[in-house]
Amino acid sequence: MRKEHHTSRRLCRKSGVKITAAGITATGIVAAATVAARIATARIATAGITAARITAARITAARITAAGIVAAAIVAAAIATAPEATQAEDLRVVQEQATETFDQPRVRFATFNVSLYGKRAGEVEERLKTGNDRQANQLAKIIQSVRPDVLLINEIDYDEDGKLLDRFADQYLAVANQNLEPIEYRYRYSVPTNTGLSSDHDIDGDAKINLPNDAWGFGLYEGQYAMAVLSRYEIDRDSIRSFQKFRWSEMPAAMKPVDPKTGENHYSDRVWNLLRLSSKNHVDVPIRIGDHTIHLLASHPTPPVFDGAEDRNGCRNHDEIRFWSDYVDKTTPDYHVDDVGKQGGLSSDQSFVIAGDLNSDPQQGDSRQSGITRLLGLSTLTDPEPKQGMFDRDGRFAETQPPASTTAAFGKNGGMRVDYVLPSRSLRVVDSGVFWPASTSGAASWLSASDHRLVWIDVLMP
Repeated sequence: MRKEHHTSRRLCRKSGVKITAAGITATGIVAAATVAARIATARIATAGITAARITAARITAARITAAGIVAAAIVAAAIATAPEATQAEDLRVVQEQATETFDQPRVRFATFNVSLYGKRAGEVEERLKTGNDRQANQLAKIIQSVRPDVLLINEIDYDEDGKLLDRFADQYLAVANQNLEPIEYRYRYSVPTNTGLSSDHDIDGDAKINLPNDAWGFGLYEGQYAMAVLSRYEIDRDSIRSFQKFRWSEMPAAMKPVDPKTGENHYSDRVWNLLRLSSKNHVDVPIRIGDHTIHLLASHPTPPVFDGAEDRNGCRNHDEIRFWSDYVDKTTPDYHVDDVGKQGGLSSDQSFVIAGDLNSDPQQGDSRQSGITRLLGLSTLTDPEPKQGMFDRDGRFAETQPPASTTAAFGKNGGMRVDYVLPSRSLRVVDSGVFWPASTSGAASWLSASDHRLVWIDVLMP
């Protein structure tokens, strides 16, 4: 449940309003329940409750529980104490958007490739010190608009102390940005990465050992193109599983790159038996949400280009995607061995969200599409196919482009779907979207910060 919900209820309790069953009329119940349908971002001023962002769905008498009636009436009573103009605005928004109430907590998961990297280690952290870096400010505006509860960030530099992640979270996200409210993430995880990490082996066969081509994952410096997780819910750090060191050759029936002209393996046996599968990392990050644990399965497979006829990056991209497919599909062998030697994937009763820039579009591009097609078709998960659009000032999400699931502004057709948030079947999807404002919107200028768009879903806990 969102923090703002609790804030609204505290304000209601402090108002001294007492709600009794006898004081709730049938009309009042419906009106109150409508108001309480969904307060996603409550802006609370000293005068009372200002315009609130309300999302999602239809009120029906059959869906109103006793607890919901009381909670709804409390919220309605609090709004009744606000200034008349504020009441009118709140009710207008409610009438336009309110729909179905939900008994379970509603949580927003998102992924965002922020392209926050430089030409050398430490460059980005230095840029962000001032608190007014243009790119970081634009990224913060996007995140503050969508307000995810759990956010996977792709392409942010890794440092062991998490300094850059802390600086971005504290100096940009947690600071009001024009008319956008700050958002605080108490729980943070900067993910170790293979990018720019020297293998000390001649991987590319040029008789030299140097970056970026002889790193375990392509990178000009150690930590480039890494990942991070920001969460408003507790991250179970002791239970995080990292597969950074998992060897590609340990995957059954791995897609080994072959020279199509000679039929010979692209990599020598020595290199193949050493090469790591993950170009960055594959991490299973447990998030504690109430009594539930949701496994955030995060990765950022290599782009399936920048190679030769052997298609080594296309093969790697395919198998990096396949890794998670096999991890959640119990019909495949448990070959997954993490960095501390624990073997196995998720059990069928564990809930998960697969997220990240997977660098593969199921319908176009240069990837081996069988990998992403299989993932999207798994019976263990749901593909919400989020559509392009943006939030307006009242927090409503409106499609502003033709219905399409494009998430990145590149590719032969001007855009591709490469960023995904895929929940397990145990999590009911109630909303989703791709933050992509129309070119006529003032928010369109923020998009220059990255060639990717933030993708989000709202789910209900089991």
